[in-house]
Amino acid sequence: MANFVFNAQAREAANQGKGASRRLRHAAQVPAIIYGGNAEPVAVTLELRELVKALENNAFFEEVVEIKVGDKVENVKIQALQRHPAKNTPMHADFKRA
Repeated sequence: MANFVFNAQAREAANQGKGASRRLRHAAQVPAIIYGGNAEPVAVTLELRELVKALENNAFFEEVVEIKVGDKVENVKIQALQRHPAKNTPMHADFKRA
């Protein structure tokens, strides 16, 4: 079992893009994407406070992370993380299937 488990919501194509991402960030959520493997990429939304808490632990960058999207569980590793230049808060995360 992974040490880090996130509950995420899938985003539709209508809720993607610059404006939609800004609205998510204003609501204390972080847009993210899960890609790789044989499945299609999935755009998801994570809770900001859960992600910030996980980022405090260095093991988060090395270990497999579980992301629950609905009733499906994805085992992923973080590939990239974009942060706000002044506030240092996460703005977007890329996860690659393990």
